[in-house]
Amino acid sequence: MKNHQTIGFIGLGNMGYHIATHLSNAGYELIVYDINDEVIDKFKQSNKKIKTVATPKEVADKAATIMVSLPTPAIVETVALGENGVINGKKIDVYIDLSTSGQEVSELVAKTLKHQNIQTLDAPVSGGVIGARQKTLSVMVAGDKQLFEAYEEIFLSIGKKALYVGEYPGQAQTMKVINNLLSSTAIAATSEALVLGAKAGLHPENMLDVLNVSSGRNSATEDKVAQYMLCRNFDYGFSIDLAYKDLKLCMDLAEKLHVPMFLGQNTTHLWRHAVSQGYGKKDFTNILNVFEDWSDVLVESKDF
Repeated sequence: MKNHQTIGFIGLGNMGYHIATHLSNAGYELIVYDINDEVIDKFKQSNKKIKTVATPKEVADKAATIMVSLPTPAIVETVALGENGVINGKKIDVYIDLSTSGQEVSELVAKTLKHQNIQTLDAPVSGGVIGARQKTLSVMVAGDKQLFEAYEEIFLSIGKKALYVGEYPGQAQTMKVINNLLSSTAIAATSEALVLGAKAGLHPENMLDVLNVSSGRNSATEDKVAQYMLCRNFDYGFSIDLAYKDLKLCMDLAEKLHVPMFLGQNTTHLWRHAVSQGYGKKDFTNILNVFEDWSDVLVESKDF
């Protein structure tokens, strides 16, 4: 994108590190901030041309376009609107949030930034750490459509698809938490089913072969069970804490809109239970362990 060669990037976590790397590889000049100095040093070693600064405000002092990839709504709000936030930068005119921050915070940030003549694109991503690393993310974008079109090239430099979902910031956040509700429900239901089958004497790999050519197939059976669960690696790259955070955002939205969520509430309660049992910092593929513990059976590969 010829007229936006410099990008300010905030947040080099599990997702942001890879996203920023792709931006750098695509030829964009990066001005970067992260709270973790060790991560900044590691990133600088492999991306020699980047510049680093000490606060989000300083990023926005030096770059007109700011992209953020952050773990929680509270951190997003602080980075955007806090005393040292991007809202106080001298150069920023476009703010792009790649985080899963929820509709409420997205709307608040966009409305507040608009008062300072800063445009917002709400742009959460889906595909996990593997998608971020392999540049196969889907980017869901809400905001002014012309602005989306102007930045589509940037989105396609970090993922395989950029999908416009609506004209108001917050709409993409709604789409993202709905997506994550289905994703978390799929992996939980799949884990429960595999545990039942293993307890009944079926082999997990045989079950998976059947499921993936039958009507029970889903994102967990196709993308997660064989690669991260049967091998017992449990290293998909997304924590149970964050999965629960996203489910809670979805249920909060449903409550606000007075939409009953019978299955969603049960799914959320399961993930809340996992957090309460000390699984919060573990990978979200470890949800399988919760069902295994209840049933005293392991679901594992023949080769494990």
